[in-house]
Amino acid sequence: MNDPQIFQAPEPRGSRSWIDSYLPQNQMVHHQPRQKLIDMAAVRGVIFRQRWLIAGIIIAAVVTGLIVTLLATPMYEARSTVRVEPYASYIVEGQNVDQGIAPSQVFQQLNTYVGIITSRNLANVVAEQKNLGERTDFLGPNIDESRPENMSDAQWLDAKQKMAAAKLHRSVSSEFPTNNWIITIVYRSEDPQIAAEMANAYSDAFVASDTKDTIAENEYAKEYLREQIQLVRGRLEEAEQAANGYARRSGIIVQTGQDEFGASGQTLTSSNLASINTRVAAATADRIAAEQRWRSVQSVPASQLPEVQSNQALQTLISDRTLKETELTDLRQRYNDEFPQIGNVRAQIETLNRQINRSSSDIKASVRNEYIVARNRENALRQELSDLTGATLAEQDRQVEYSVLEREAGALRLQLQALLARFNQVSTATDIQSGTINPLDTAIAPGSPYSPNLLRNMLMSIVFGIAFAGALAVLRELLDDRVRSLDDVEERLGLPLLGHTPFVEDEDIGTEGRNRFGSLMESYASIRSTIDFALPRDRNVIQLTSSEASEGKSTTAIILAELFASLGRKTLLIDADMRRPSLAGLIDVKDPEYGFVEVLLGHTDLESAVIKGVHENLEILPIRELPTNPSEILSSKQLRDFIDKYREEYSLIIFDAPPVLGLADAPALAGMVDGSIFVLEANRVRFSQAKVAIRRLQSAGGNVFGTVLTKYRALEAGQSYNYNYDYYQYGKSK
Repeated sequence: MNDPQIFQAPEPRGSRSWIDSYLPQNQMVHHQPRQKLIDMAAVRGVIFRQRWLIAGIIIAAVVTGLIVTLLATPMYEARSTVRVEPYASYIVEGQNVDQGIAPSQVFQQLNTYVGIITSRNLANVVAEQKNLGERTDFLGPNIDESRPENMSDAQWLDAKQKMAAAKLHRSVSSEFPTNNWIITIVYRSEDPQIAAEMANAYSDAFVASDTKDTIAENEYAKEYLREQIQLVRGRLEEAEQAANGYARRSGIIVQTGQDEFGASGQTLTSSNLASINTRVAAATADRIAAEQRWRSVQSVPASQLPEVQSNQALQTLISDRTLKETELTDLRQRYNDEFPQIGNVRAQIETLNRQINRSSSDIKASVRNEYIVARNRENALRQELSDLTGATLAEQDRQVEYSVLEREAGALRLQLQALLARFNQVSTATDIQSGTINPLDTAIAPGSPYSPNLLRNMLMSIVFGIAFAGALAVLRELLDDRVRSLDDVEERLGLPLLGHTPFVEDEDIGTEGRNRFGSLMESYASIRSTIDFALPRDRNVIQLTSSEASEGKSTTAIILAELFASLGRKTLLIDADMRRPSLAGLIDVKDPEYGFVEVLLGHTDLESAVIKGVHENLEILPIRELPTNPSEILSSKQLRDFIDKYREEYSLIIFDAPPVLGLADAPALAGMVDGSIFVLEANRVRFSQAKVAIRRLQSAGGNVFGTVLTKYRALEAGQSYNYNYDYYQYGKSK
């Protein structure tokens, strides 16, 4: 049928099922989102909302950076390097009389060098060496024009010299080395030739300032070493004479050789003891091996010994016996034992057996003889060891004093040797002089200026622009209290979000309303199901209000009424905005003869005033005449009686109430209905304004059980561009 409705609601999905009676009523579960350190959606939303501001500031910063770069004076930078050797460069042994600094102080020393390079003192030295006070190419061609009238030539020259030194001090810098011992000297000037000249002058002056007089230090070292050599030499002579005299008196004979202190080696007696002790140990090992061998073969038949079985001569005899036994067996098969040839073969076999037994016994006896010989040799050596041990013990008592004398002489020998070696090194290095700082690379005139750097300045301008734009955008966002995202609605208002609708242009609302699978109708269907779940059936009178006009409140009321009616629920939609009614205009019907005010005042009955035919099960009660006292009417007893009268007749009654702020209408109505739905327009209403409106409703006794966010822009809230499409087109074929 051709109903005059402007929105096509989804098809009814059946009546209330048996399982609905087990579902909880009026219980909203509030999801507590996990707090994030950085909310990327909020960041994207700020960037999108402030995009024109951010883009404008960045462009202005880039243009400013470009202008400053083009107008800046070109500056040239020259670099020279010097190599630092903290422990000096030693050509020969003996130059390192001064040990220099400790390894842990190397970086402190390098930092000191950097401070010397950038000091005013070195700047004065360079200025004097280059006579910069008289050079107009360094101070400028117009320097003499600034000369005071009462200053003499000498004073003016001295003043220019100080100005040149000050300019040097301002223009020079040094880079501290972090992973090497190379210091870079940097000089900046408007003239590339002067930049290279001054960098090299600084390098030469710095190297010259570090020159050391090592000759005097080496002379002092030589004199000291000469005195020590004479003293140690006399003491060594006395120590050697005392050691030799004691050894002669005690009969101690020391073999050739020295220990680590230069003392003589072992005595003859101790050397013989060590030798015999080694031989006793070897003889004991041989005896043990021979004894173990004899014990293992003592009870074994001689024929089973490995030596017997591996003896080539015995194996030959055994082979001959086997042949003779074979021959005897063949003869016995043809003759008897009286046959002469059989007797000869038997005699040969007996002879071979005797030879085999005798050889086997000899081999076994040899194993026993080896054991006896090893035992006797061990006994003899042990006796000799016992004799030498006694002699060595007697000699050790005499050797204690000799060792003390000999070690003292050996220590003096090492000391004298070290002193002589050091004296020779210092003598060789006396006339050699080297510093710890040496020039490495000289500076060359730069071919291009280091400043201004267009790329660097553009990058800095972009970074500065982004930083300034970001700070300004954040400041604007902090001062902007408007409703943006879905999460903020629940967190800041303390009310559950029943749903949200996407932003639709005014001219597209009709088209979107007729598309029951469109994003707009799907969002309202979701809101309808949430309200149906939250609102008990016995509390069926609600109002829709907002903080101010044109937030989508009336549109939301019409669509929700049609959606509830499409489910088979008899719905009454009442235009309660007695100041600016809009329902009749939205559903595009002619002005009715009677309206809501006439029904309340008893001028007509409800049946004569409602508009039917917009949608099945939906009746609309518009406003006909605007009263002069809307607040009194909405708080009157007639309205309360009206609600009580028609509550049972309709499954749902929806009041399209006026905005809250500045009016008493909506708060008055809130105390009479079962619940209020607060409608907010995204990116327009401020949270402070919404909180005041909700507080007024609640102060009047109203039950605000949820909010609806209209005209929601996903990009404004930081969501992706296709957020609405993906969310509301779920299940639709792509």
